[in-house]
Amino acid sequence: MHSNRRPFGAWRAATAALAVLATVTACGGDDDVVPPPPAATCATQVNDTEEKLLACVTLDGVRAHLTELSRLAAANGGNRASGEPGYEAAVVYAEKVFGDAGYTVSRVPFDFVAYTDLGGSVLQQTAPGAVADLPHAVMSYSGSGSVTGPVTVAANLGCDAADFAGFTAGHVALVSRGECTFEQKANNAIAAGASGVVIYNNAAGDLAGTLGDTFTANVPVLGITQALGQQLAVTPGLALALTTSTTRVTNSTFNVLAESKGGDPNHVVMVGAHLDSVHEGPGINDNGTGTAAVLETAVQMARVTPKYRVRFALWGGEEAGLLGSTDYVERLSDADGAKIALYLNFDMIGSPNAGYFIYDGDDSDAEGEAAGPAGSDLIEKRFEAFYTARNKAFQGTDFDGRSDYGPFIAVGIPAGGLFTGAEDLKTAEQAALWGGTAGTAFDPCYHAACDTLSNLDDAALDLNSDAVAAATLHFANNLDGFLTTAGPTARAQAYTPPKDMRPKHLPPLR
Repeated sequence: MHSNRRPFGAWRAATAALAVLATVTACGGDDDVVPPPPAATCATQVNDTEEKLLACVTLDGVRAHLTELSRLAAANGGNRASGEPGYEAAVVYAEKVFGDAGYTVSRVPFDFVAYTDLGGSVLQQTAPGAVADLPHAVMSYSGSGSVTGPVTVAANLGCDAADFAGFTAGHVALVSRGECTFEQKANNAIAAGASGVVIYNNAAGDLAGTLGDTFTANVPVLGITQALGQQLAVTPGLALALTTSTTRVTNSTFNVLAESKGGDPNHVVMVGAHLDSVHEGPGINDNGTGTAAVLETAVQMARVTPKYRVRFALWGGEEAGLLGSTDYVERLSDADGAKIALYLNFDMIGSPNAGYFIYDGDDSDAEGEAAGPAGSDLIEKRFEAFYTARNKAFQGTDFDGRSDYGPFIAVGIPAGGLFTGAEDLKTAEQAALWGGTAGTAFDPCYHAACDTLSNLDDAALDLNSDAVAAATLHFANNLDGFLTTAGPTARAQAYTPPKDMRPKHLPPLR
């Protein structure tokens, strides 16, 4: 997961109405006390029912994949970042797992701009008063440089060139987040002569977004909190000093796709997770957990002949800005795009201070972005039913477009998935619901070197791995409510994706 999350929706308790939706059993959940069948049984039986499948999708099986991903990272500089040897090794491993299970496997290369923040960034208020250091984050794909200058606050939200009318060349631009991409704001400011750009949040929390790999200006761009931005915006005579040290290098990496040999090829169920980590660590929760659950689901479903074609995807370049999934969707022909019935996304499903979040496909929480494309609500209800059947409370999380579902929903393909939380702090209410520690991040090792095999909640990982498998098997055989959805043209026209972080170069399917 490559960026900050917005506040989560209000808790929705498991209800009797949702229980009616549950056509699943409790086998394999966190309350399951039935021992799994012998490994030999799982290696030969056809797991064509949820009960059989979940008995064979075990925590030990998922952790075995995580152990190998950890080993590969340790042997290759401590990470699995796209373009690095650790990622290449992880691709080889995933290909072998899928191939040995009998899937049709393809490695799909794509070029991307590898971005690295070399550290040492600075944001200082140099006037009025003595020099003061200010908290900040470097926007991904920011240019390098060291600049000092008076500050001009953009009119409106900086989404139009007119918002910088009369801007004095050499000044630093101060802009609020909202309505358009960070890249668009920065480019408008730079076109008006800004020597540096500071973007402040429009909600509580830090702002550590991405400008995207199409941003090429060699100008420092920083993010700050809403409170600090609002304070600076009304400070007379304000001057700031900005320093960044970054690199942007064109590189190549891969997506890994594995497709069932059976099932209707005109109706495809896609299940995905990002395989890459950040440079700073091995990425076991983010996103070894999603990767491992997808791999184990594929292995245990290998002898199933689904009604509909199943396509597993492990994405590269997610941490650089959803690059692999964006490349995949960009390449879809109209006909191939129309065949994808839905996309399930699993990004961080074993956070050590776990929450249980379902992407809010119907916008029932009425927070952040609007509902997902038609059909996203049915995916959400499927996961709600799964948790309800296991007496697990859950919350919604906004479709903010910041994981690999983003490119799919941008072209109107229904999507959904699970999430156990990143750097946001668990509230007292959430700790009462799920246990864990209030006031501590869901994942204190988010994007850090300590995201290792010890950075997991096994109960969350076990339950959510079952949820991955259950949903995959369900939709592989049941697309009620999806087969009648409109084609790609109508889907794209009927849905407006999130504005801040939508992929930069995705054309709508025509």
